Amino acid sequence: MQFQPKLYLYSSLAHFGLLKKSYIAKIMLVAFLGTHVPLLTLLLSFVTSNSYSLQMTVRVLTIALLATLVGTAVTLYALHYLLAPVILTSAALQDYLKTKTLPELPTQFVDEAGTLMADTSQTLHKLDELIHYITNYDNLTGLPNRDLFRHRLHQTQSKPQNNQQLVAILLLSIDDFTGISHALKHKISNLLLRAVAQRLTTCITQTDILARLSGDEFAIAITDIFSFETAIKLSQLVLSTLAKPFCLEGNTIHITASIGITINDLGDRHHVDDLLQQAHIALYQAKQQGRSQYQFYSPEINAQLLERLTLENELHRALERNEMLVYYQPLIDLHSKQVTAIEALVRWQHPTRGLISPAKFIPIAEANGLIVPIGEWVLRTACTQNRAWQLAGLPPIRVSVNLSARQFEQPNLVEVVSQILEETGMEASYLELEVTESFLVTDIERSVRTLEQLRELGILLALDDFGTGYSSLNYLKRFHVDMLKIDRSFVQDVTSNPDSAAVTDAIIALAKSLRLNITAEGVETREQLEYLQMRGCHEGQGFYFSPPVPTDAIAQMLKQHSLQMTAIAA
Repeated sequence: MQFQPKLYLYSSLAHFGLLKKSYIAKIMLVAFLGTHVPLLTLLLSFVTSNSYSLQMTVRVLTIALLATLVGTAVTLYALHYLLAPVILTSAALQDYLKTKTLPELPTQFVDEAGTLMADTSQTLHKLDELIHYITNYDNLTGLPNRDLFRHRLHQTQSKPQNNQQLVAILLLSIDDFTGISHALKHKISNLLLRAVAQRLTTCITQTDILARLSGDEFAIAITDIFSFETAIKLSQLVLSTLAKPFCLEGNTIHITASIGITINDLGDRHHVDDLLQQAHIALYQAKQQGRSQYQFYSPEINAQLLERLTLENELHRALERNEMLVYYQPLIDLHSKQVTAIEALVRWQHPTRGLISPAKFIPIAEANGLIVPIGEWVLRTACTQNRAWQLAGLPPIRVSVNLSARQFEQPNLVEVVSQILEETGMEASYLELEVTESFLVTDIERSVRTLEQLRELGILLALDDFGTGYSSLNYLKRFHVDMLKIDRSFVQDVTSNPDSAAVTDAIIALAKSLRLNITAEGVETREQLEYLQMRGCHEGQGFYFSPPVPTDAIAQMLKQHSLQMTAIAA
């Protein structure tokens, strides 16, 4: 429809300053001209005529003018009220834009002005509903979003009758959803989230509040519980419900989830954001325990997380402040009892906390990527120290250094190792790098290429923690390594647990068949040592021989080993 021709008169009048801002003034002017121009023409014709006397002319003019003025006033007055629908509609629109107040316009009239009011009122109500939905609901699942969840929970907290009740918040996250979404098409990932939302709705009651907070995170608020058991039962129900396979467009998908739970007395008036933060902390702890777990929030967990955050902040500058140390643990030939190698292990000497366990800071470094510069520093330090011992006259010995998953993923790993060997002057044959099978199998072809490139440098390769991961013979044949290291979890109860003994025997037999050297980790008792000796294990390391010790202590051990070798030779 072409509107411009119909707006010609309206746009023309808008050019006049006095009429520009007032639609009423435009209407009044047109009404005035419409009633007065014909009358003035008639009067002018009457005045110029010589057929009437002056007295008659004046009388007629006076009556005509009075009648015209009265008629015009009545007309303008009526027009003013006839324009009320347009004025009210305009005012309602302005009020909605400024205050978001919905108009109460009449809808019973059927003419153009009545239709305008009715359509405007209906449109604004629909628009308000749409804005409310977009603002408060998740567009993918249709569930309440974080803002509406917080609002509803706050409303529940504000009711006086709920002061004696408990509220539980369950925060749920799909385990490894990033990996799952990378493996699926974007459409399938969205369908999976919708299906998860639908299943969650079957687990809750009408009084529970379910929301999608973000990504793969969902929250459930239970506001009518009287014990912890209610939250536990719901958590178990949710986990078992989500563990069932999803069938989406021909794809069968299996997922697990983790849940963090916080329970609080509604009378405590905790801020909703505080409760969500507590649930997040509990969720983090649940994920640390593995898949398909739930965990309650406690101040102790919060303290652990705060300690982790503090350590992470301090870890960023630990290398700069020379707080990192390298300890060494000897590897012993189980038959000659001689030191055959040493393993370099990083330690953190904190200025106020003392010596921090690697179990505390290594996972942090792995998570934030600091393990790459730390690992490179350990490698450089170990090579430098080993070369210094050689130059001091000690017998050459191989040094073993762990490679983390993050380090192994670096595209310049081989270049870095080659450069360190060149800088330190240590022969490649005296360096052994330990890799873990769990991260090798994530990209088989790339792992094989990297291991081959490292072998071409002349470096020895050891497969660490063997038996805890895939332990596939096919993988082992492709990963050209020189040594298998039996994980300490099998060694520690090899004399008491038939299963651990069977696994240990199988690994030793496998290594022998492939002509690989074997090192047993975590040897702590004489009984373990004798068992491994009888099975033909080549090397061992553990507290039975020596714990990891500082540089000076391992140097003294190497000197004694050198003297013993000299005495034997003599």
